[in-house]
Amino acid sequence: MPVDPYILLLFGTVGLAALLPARGTGADLASGASTGAIALLFFLYGARLSTREALDGLRHWRLHGTILTCTFVVFPLLGLAARGFVPAGILSDPLYQGLLFLTLVPSTVQSSIAFTSLARGNVPAAICAGSFSSLAGIVATPLLAAALLGGGGGGDGDGGPGSGGFSADSVTKIVLQLLVPFAAGQVLRRWLGEFVLRHRKALGFVDRGSILLVVYTAFGQGTVEGVWQRVSPARLGGLLAVEAVLLAVMLLLTWYGAKALRFGRADRIAIQFAGSKKSLAAGLPMASVLFGAQASMAVLPLMLFHQMQLMVCAVIAGRRSRDAGDRPGGVAPAPAGEVTVPAPAGSSRTGAGTGTRSG
Repeated sequence: MPVDPYILLLFGTVGLAALLPARGTGADLASGASTGAIALLFFLYGARLSTREALDGLRHWRLHGTILTCTFVVFPLLGLAARGFVPAGILSDPLYQGLLFLTLVPSTVQSSIAFTSLARGNVPAAICAGSFSSLAGIVATPLLAAALLGGGGGGDGDGGPGSGGFSADSVTKIVLQLLVPFAAGQVLRRWLGEFVLRHRKALGFVDRGSILLVVYTAFGQGTVEGVWQRVSPARLGGLLAVEAVLLAVMLLLTWYGAKALRFGRADRIAIQFAGSKKSLAAGLPMASVLFGAQASMAVLPLMLFHQMQLMVCAVIAGRRSRDAGDRPGGVAPAPAGEVTVPAPAGSSRTGAGTGTRSG
């Protein structure tokens, strides 16, 4: 089961923030740089994401509707149900707020495509699903967070996520730091799209470096405010156990629920991998905008869940690939009218002409 090297960098950044947090003028500079990095991230998301290709996938509206329902309805409902672990003492209220936030962010794109390809599922569907989820998440995640984590979101009283509610200033930050740069990227994609695609690898370092800066700023602020004194090893263990249950439930629901809805095997694979995952790349900067100084507690559950989903889905994808290889021809059949792009085991390529990807 793989350990994503980037996850190690993220936790290394958390350790650096805990040992050497920015203070005073340094904290102001880091906060300003983080704000600029978030705007740049969403500008690049907009320039990278092909709205046309996403809309071309509308002919498979039933599949995409199922994935969006899993991402923005079923996940949040399970997050709300997890509130019961707080009175039981398994989760603290701040950790629960972070857990609830992770259920609100959009699905991943790259890893969903890679695992769907490895498992020999419907790769074009996974690409379109990731695009739909990214587009919807720009609006849906802040709105869901405002509804579920706002004034009635159960603030912890100790500076945890949700304690301050969502004000007009929060809405302004969301518009200026997320929506405006994203829209600008979409408008300029006509001229910048080829450049962005041609330099995807280099710009990927910009993406990841920006997220590391956001993590350092968020956890540095948390360290200065004494956030680590409120998180015990037992509570972290409880968080991991709850997240394992959450992931297992979503993997089972997406697989057997898609079967009950009479989707073919290739589509069920795409639904399982796109509908059970959450995007670290989208969630971290969103949390920084939405929660400000309290973002560290909001993103910790997401960081842990992200690594967990990669490890578990890698095992499942390998098993699905072997199952497909045992079939005549080595490829799982796709329903009529839908396209399945097989890929060799271990490959993360998604077929020609599929267009853009986003983090």
